[in-house]
Amino acid sequence: MVQKEYLVLHLNSFIMLKYIYFALVAILLSFASCSADNMSTIAPLPLAVGNTNEIRIVCDLEDWEGPLGDSIRYHFQAPFLILPNPEPMFDLKHFTAEEIFNNELRRNLRTYVLVGNLSDQNSPTTKLIMQDLNGEKLRRAKEDPSYNSMIGKNKWATGQVLVYLFGNNDQALYKNIREKYPTIARRINDFDQEKIQRSAYVYGESNLLNSKMKELMNVEMHIPSDYELALERSVPASIEGNTQVTEDAVPGIDLVWMKRNSDKELSNIFAYSLPYTSKEQFKKQNIIDLINQIGKKYISSTIEDSYLVVNDVDLPVFSTDIKINGSYAVELRGIWEMENDFMGGPFVSYLVHNEKDGRLVLLNGFVYAPSEAKRNYMQEIAVVLKNSKF
Repeated sequence: MVQKEYLVLHLNSFIMLKYIYFALVAILLSFASCSADNMSTIAPLPLAVGNTNEIRIVCDLEDWEGPLGDSIRYHFQAPFLILPNPEPMFDLKHFTAEEIFNNELRRNLRTYVLVGNLSDQNSPTTKLIMQDLNGEKLRRAKEDPSYNSMIGKNKWATGQVLVYLFGNNDQALYKNIREKYPTIARRINDFDQEKIQRSAYVYGESNLLNSKMKELMNVEMHIPSDYELALERSVPASIEGNTQVTEDAVPGIDLVWMKRNSDKELSNIFAYSLPYTSKEQFKKQNIIDLINQIGKKYISSTIEDSYLVVNDVDLPVFSTDIKINGSYAVELRGIWEMENDFMGGPFVSYLVHNEKDGRLVLLNGFVYAPSEAKRNYMQEIAVVLKNSKF
């Protein structure tokens, strides 16, 4: 009897193991039968690669080499404001849809702008755009002329942005490029900000300079660690008036100049604090005058009697009202020169209203980089200045 029960239990165990075996085989076979497309959805996307300010334009070759390409280049390669020698806002490279699909590496880049005429059913680019629009979005694009662009993310790689620009005929497409460019440029610049931040702070922050700015001007700044203190001074708040300037006129320090010196460039930041008296201080010419007065007294090269001035005679100075972390500011962009020396370059300034303290803070960044492209340096400096909190 005991032997019979043993045989029954053994037989049941054998049957159970057999069922488990066949179940595992079935599961493995189901995975093996998955198509390559299904398996690709399981595998993680690669990380997108590429530099800031780089755009891959995807359109048909005949479009790129014709008037459509001229329109794209005219807008997307407009000059970056403002540099001594013109540099484009964006660096463009063209791909056809076939070139994208025939090379995996070309699908792993950061930023794409796809441009196509939806009425051209034979266009490979149009087919790609229509495939991604699909369904309701595609119907709307064909029926509603105001629906002429779309933003996509992470299509082929993680950390990727795709801008789709489309129209139902060539004239509509030209119009959409012209009207949508400012919004697209801002969107791509915003997308690049994180990478610019990482580049600016690749070596971390200077706790010493951050603490100095907080203590002396009550400004929370994030100065990269490769900057060093060049100068700090006590000056009277009425530097813009007729008051005699003396080093001990006001207790404390109102001016801080910091700089970074590398083999290719010399980047500078100076901060100056003064009392707020009226909204007239925010006028462009008054800000230029303030920069010139500070430059003449404190910013010089190794040449005797040299000093920094804004060149607003031969070149324009652009001003824009903005907010910096909630504080009202006026941004100035232009070209600085070193009087009595052969130096010059681009600058960006922010005159910020620190309402809490009843003061203004002038943050000025300027770069000297002879024979070097300066756009990326200026973007990094602007990021550092606009990280400030008041």
